[in-house]
Amino acid sequence: MTAAPGSVQKSEEEWRAVLSPEQFRILRQKGTEYPGTGEYDKFYGEGVYNCAGCGTPLYRSTTKFNSGCGWPAFYEGIPGAINRTPDPDGRRIEITCAACGGHLGHVFKGEGFPTPTDERHCVNSISLKFTPANSDAKI
Repeated sequence: MTAAPGSVQKSEEEWRAVLSPEQFRILRQKGTEYPGTGEYDKFYGEGVYNCAGCGTPLYRSTTKFNSGCGWPAFYEGIPGAINRTPDPDGRRIEITCAACGGHLGHVFKGEGFPTPTDERHCVNSISLKFTPANSDAKI
């Protein structure tokens, strides 16, 4: 089940207590991991990718594809799970967890990938936690 938008709210100190320093840098300070270094870049197991900050289901593995960009790429998120906000420069669209506001990465359109949405959600691996399809977790 997807958490209600904005339902997970914590202070900066509370986030620091539950996230690793690198998770905090990316999820809360809008950082970016180096390309090709993330755990899920070339991972293609069946299951669901959840927000590493609050556990909200964000992406199904069936929407993941190999874009060659160096970060996990998805063509769509679970409905209602992801917010989109244009960057101030207007060149990119930031994607965040709708429940906790954690920074995931950016979404790009019109790149020509053969996906149903013509979108690429370029997501930092450290912003995600994978739950295998054979687990007891439900969405």
